[in-house]
Amino acid sequence: MESAEFHNALALLDWQVELGATEAICDAPVNCYELPETLAKPKTQKAAQVAAGTAPPPPQVDPVAEAQRSATAAQDLESLKAALGAFEHCELKRGARNLVFSDGVPGASVMIIGEAPERDEDREGRPFVGRAGQLLDKMLAAIDMGRDHASAPVYITNVLPWRPPQNRDPLPQEIAMMRPFLERHIALAKPQALVIMGNISAQALLGKRGITRLRGTWTECFGLPALPMFHPAYLLRQPAAKRDAWADLLSLKTRIANG
Repeated sequence: MESAEFHNALALLDWQVELGATEAICDAPVNCYELPETLAKPKTQKAAQVAAGTAPPPPQVDPVAEAQRSATAAQDLESLKAALGAFEHCELKRGARNLVFSDGVPGASVMIIGEAPERDEDREGRPFVGRAGQLLDKMLAAIDMGRDHASAPVYITNVLPWRPPQNRDPLPQEIAMMRPFLERHIALAKPQALVIMGNISAQALLGKRGITRLRGTWTECFGLPALPMFHPAYLLRQPAAKRDAWADLLSLKTRIANG
């Protein structure tokens, strides 16, 4: 019985072959014209190199050179702000809420340069708006200046436009990346004098640290008279240093009054 079924099946198969059948009937349809994945488009030379691990490394980007090109191309403060916002080589940008660019009046005779935004500044997108900023406003008001003063306004920015994590000190490479933007910022704002507040600002602009030694002595930065001063945050921690800060404020007022 089994032998008869076998010979009948074999005869039926031979008959189908004679009719031209080349494929068995399956549960799922088969597209004879579809290439299998193994016969897909041949790899390009670059893809083959990547697969083999012999591809040349991608070109290295110099973030400081990129910052220099981007900053130099900015023709006004708005375009400089846009260039900073588009700069993708500083990791601080990824952890910050806002770009902190400036506050006060562009073109003011005094440009104050702080260190980096803290939590309040990061939240509002403006420099010096926390406790240190409130003290700064009181200090400026004491010599008849202010960020919104009618006759003696100031212009304020920071070395870094983004808040470092946990308010840590900026890294040297972060300062190096932002320095071209800061230099261009000063050139476009066109102040008569700079106030350099704190060690980080002194390091970025003067290449020096030691604000206790540097403060109160006029120097030059980018062709402008510059006065290093204690950062207001330091004065909150060391109230006894406010006497030195008051002397520096009077020196600033005299310098601006005498042109």
